[in-house]
Amino acid sequence: MERLYRKQNNILEYIENAAQRYPENTAFRDDRTQVTYAELLQKARKIGYQIAAKGVGVRRPIVVFMDKCVECLVSFFGVAASGNFYVCIDTGMPPERIRKILGNLRPAAVLGRGIEDGEVFGSCQVLDYEGLLGSEAKEAELSVCLQEIRRSMIDADPLYLLYTSGSTGIPKGSVISHRSVIDYAEWVSQTFHFDETTVFGSQTPFYFSMSVLDIFTTIRNGAALQIVPKKLFSFPIKLLEYLKEKKVNAIYWVPSALSIVADWSAFDYAEAPSLRTILFAGEAMPTRQFNIWRTHLPDAVYANLFGPTEITDIGLYYIVDRDFGDEEPIPIGHPCENMDAFAITDEGELIKEGEIGELYFRGSFVGHGYYNSKEQTEEVFVQNPLNQAYKETVYRTGDLVKVNGYGEYVYVGRKDAQVKHMGYRIELGEIESVASAFEKLERAVCFFHPQRDHIVLIYQGDAKKEEILSYVKERLPSYMVPDEILKLRLLPLNANGKIDRKLLEKTYLQEGR
Repeated sequence: MERLYRKQNNILEYIENAAQRYPENTAFRDDRTQVTYAELLQKARKIGYQIAAKGVGVRRPIVVFMDKCVECLVSFFGVAASGNFYVCIDTGMPPERIRKILGNLRPAAVLGRGIEDGEVFGSCQVLDYEGLLGSEAKEAELSVCLQEIRRSMIDADPLYLLYTSGSTGIPKGSVISHRSVIDYAEWVSQTFHFDETTVFGSQTPFYFSMSVLDIFTTIRNGAALQIVPKKLFSFPIKLLEYLKEKKVNAIYWVPSALSIVADWSAFDYAEAPSLRTILFAGEAMPTRQFNIWRTHLPDAVYANLFGPTEITDIGLYYIVDRDFGDEEPIPIGHPCENMDAFAITDEGELIKEGEIGELYFRGSFVGHGYYNSKEQTEEVFVQNPLNQAYKETVYRTGDLVKVNGYGEYVYVGRKDAQVKHMGYRIELGEIESVASAFEKLERAVCFFHPQRDHIVLIYQGDAKKEEILSYVKERLPSYMVPDEILKLRLLPLNANGKIDRKLLEKTYLQEGR
């Protein structure tokens, strides 16, 4: 497919193009409201101007603190119009974790609706969404202001920052540029043939990197994004009926969301005839459940996508082109356009067929590193180990992969203490750090039970399990709260005096818990 537009340098050019070509097309909609491309452009420009009028400067972080809704999306582009970059924070996140993020971020402002919690946001400048849109603005002044901002910007400037789990107990903020998102949206659009008739059914939260595909592919093509109510994912039959009613024809969901439809035999009672593109990522897709989807929607295009937040969203993909048995893993495939992936052994050699190695990415999707975290950035944004001739930064994922007989990458697991749980990448060290701060807990260790998809916390101390659970729930998002908590009189130590993690994990698994 040929590119529809000239090379873009700023994500707002997508909205400007769509507003010119499809002004009355719906861009974003939820069950309460919707916005056309003409309205989206007008609102983004007005918010951008009003933010600039507050004197916050440019290329600074602005927190968007809203539930998942149309107004949240409009706010993202208003922040972009102001020359700054947005940081979406989960409104259900524990206040203590929000404060940790704000301590790292030091944002120029917080944008939301009816924000009154001074205890959490402290001295941050708070901007009210309705207040910004309701303020007077002369078109001539607005245009001059926004034009000056645009002239000062380049495609390498940050567009957004997303926080992921951090092993030190401090979340890490991945910085992603306009150029990375534009190149990603171009690849997605061309690979899966999305256009102005596409209707995305948005499942993932906007603070999760998978949302990047839905949002920016939508505006690139003048398409529509339908926010699917979260509650429907507990009622798979109603979920399919909703997709049919809204004429959703493309979805990009975590496998657990797809699996609930298969596990509850929802296709025996409802259908989604419009669906033609089904993409998934975030965790391993169970092949048995995948085969149920494929049986009921045999003509749809299915693809397994793979990549971390640090490279915008995806670096590898596999469009399913053959049958798989229920026990066979679905490959993660080949690199995307203008991306390269390679895996090396512990000896520093490229892996051969059947060998396992650590996965690296290089290319235009790779982000700028972690915000205000130089040491953590240097740990994983490293010099290409295969190139010593000139400076070339690549992203070291910590993911272990192998290559199958088709030349496709297959995911094996993690090299470190990071895991994928409920579609999120989690540093077990952050959970340990939070739990260990509880005064009645002497020592704690966390590990992941892959067969049961459970996070397990083992500890020693006087604390009761219920006390620990209550403590961590106040400080961690729900997807990081341990599924199981076990108490030992003494945690075993190795010869170096450290907790013997290998022995604990081996013992736990052998006990078959």
